[in-house]
Amino acid sequence: MSIKLSRLLAFNNIVIQCHDNPDADALASGFALWRYLAGQGVRARLVYGGRALLTKCNLLSMVERLEIPVEYVTELAPPELLLTVDCQYGESNVTHFEAEHIAVIDHHQLSTTLPALSELRSNYGSCSSVIFKLLENEGFEINDDPDVATALFYGLYTDTGGLAEISHPADRDLRDHARYSKEDILYFRNSNLSREELAIAGEALENAIYEEGFPYAMIESKPCDPNLLGVISDMLLEVEGLESCLVYSILPFGVKLSVRSCSKDVKANELADFLTEGLGGGGGHTTKAGGILKKDLFAMRGRTFSPGAIREFLRGRMHRYYSESIIRYAGVEDEDITGFKHYMKKDVKQGYVEARYLSEYGKKVLIRTLEGDVEVEVEDDVLIILGVDGEIYPCRREKFERSYKTSDDPYIYPGEYVPAVINTETGERIELLPYAKSCVALGGSWIYAKELDHRLKLFTTWDTDSYYLGVKGDYLAVRPDDHKDIYIIARRIFDKTYEEVEG
Repeated sequence: MSIKLSRLLAFNNIVIQCHDNPDADALASGFALWRYLAGQGVRARLVYGGRALLTKCNLLSMVERLEIPVEYVTELAPPELLLTVDCQYGESNVTHFEAEHIAVIDHHQLSTTLPALSELRSNYGSCSSVIFKLLENEGFEINDDPDVATALFYGLYTDTGGLAEISHPADRDLRDHARYSKEDILYFRNSNLSREELAIAGEALENAIYEEGFPYAMIESKPCDPNLLGVISDMLLEVEGLESCLVYSILPFGVKLSVRSCSKDVKANELADFLTEGLGGGGGHTTKAGGILKKDLFAMRGRTFSPGAIREFLRGRMHRYYSESIIRYAGVEDEDITGFKHYMKKDVKQGYVEARYLSEYGKKVLIRTLEGDVEVEVEDDVLIILGVDGEIYPCRREKFERSYKTSDDPYIYPGEYVPAVINTETGERIELLPYAKSCVALGGSWIYAKELDHRLKLFTTWDTDSYYLGVKGDYLAVRPDDHKDIYIIARRIFDKTYEEVEG
C-alpha cells in the first residue's frame, strides 16, 4: 500500500466524501474510515452530495441498522482535508467541494489526476477491500467493531455481484475474515428486490435463447440492478441440460453481464473475461461471475451499440468460447511432441516454502494466488514455488531437487500481492514470505515446448477439478523424461525462464 491511514491523523478537520448517489461500497468504506478516525480521537464528517437523497431501501436500512452517520450536503465549508472514497476527486459523479488538501481512496480505473495522498487499487473488486487492507496495516481489527465488519462485508458483497465477481485475493481475504452480522446481511439482501424487479425477472426468463448443439443459454433483461441479473442467472442455470448461462442488460453507459456455470469445464470468471476482452472487463468466481462491456469502447472499435448488434456480438463470443476451447488432462497419455522445440532453462532466482511448516500433515490448504485458489494436501515432499513474476505453484520435492538448488541469499518477492495459504479447516490465513527461502532454477535442464495457437484448458495431476488456462501465445511444455507430464507456461513467464536451443 502506498498510503498509511496514520498519516491522516495529522489533520484536524477531515471530511470523508462518498460519490453522489452512494452505494453500499461507498457507504461502508466511508463508515469504516470514520470509525477508525474516531477511535484515534479525530473528529470527521461523512458526507455525499448530488441532486438526490438516498432512497434505495437496502441502503436506508444499512444506514439505520449500522448507525452510519452519513450526511447529505449541498454546500461545504472547505475542510483541511477532503478524502473521497470509492471515487476520485474531480469525477463527474462527485460533487465538487473545495479543500486545503485532497486525498483519494478508490478501486476504479484511473480517470483523473490523483493527489499525492492517494490509494488506487483498480484490480480490487471493492473499495471496502482497499479499506480493509489499509486498516489491517494499522493494526485495526475490523471484527472488534461488528458494525464495521458487517458494513465492509456488505460493501464487498454488493460491488462484486453477491461475491460472484471477486477477482483479487484481497477481496477473498475480506470475504473470509469478516465476522459480520448474518441477521443484518440477510435483512439487507431481502430488502433489495421490489415488485417491479420481480416482474422484470419473470419477463426476462420467458425470452431465454437456447443454442442448439451447445449447453448454454442467453437472456437479455430490461435495465435493472446488477444483483437482479444474478438472480435471473441462478434461475436460468437450473434448466436441465445447461452448464453455463449469460444474462445481460443494456444500460446507457454499457452492457452489464452476469455469468453462471455448473460445470468444471467452464469457469464463470474466465468466461466473463473472454466475453468482455478488449471491450470492458470481467471476473468473479468459478461458478458465478460478471462483467461489463463499455459503450465508448464499442464506438472506438467501430461497433454498433444497438440491442440487435449486442445480441449477435455476445452470441458470437459464446459460440467461439465453446467451439475454440480444447480440454486436456495431464498424466493420462504421452504427448505427441511432433512440432515441439527444445528449450533450455536459464539460471533464475526464485523462492520456495516447505508446506509442512504451514499446517499439519494431511491437512489441506488453499494456495491463494492472483490466478485463483489451488487446493493442496500438506505432505513432507510438497513445496510451494514462488516464481519469477510472483506466480505461485506446488511442486514435489523430487522434482524440486532435480530442477533447483537452494541458496543462502535472502529471498525478495517480486510480486504485488503478498502470497498466502488458507487453512481449509480453520480459515486461518498464513502468509508465505516469513517461511520463504531462496533457490535457483538450474540452468541446463531442458524441456519440449510449443507455442499455443488456441485456448487450452489443462487439468493437472494436482487438481483434477480445476483447470489452468492457456491462451494463444502461451506455451505447452513437456518434460523430456515423462511425456505424460504436460503443463502450461504463460508467455510472460516463459520468456524470462527459457531460451531456445538446437535439438
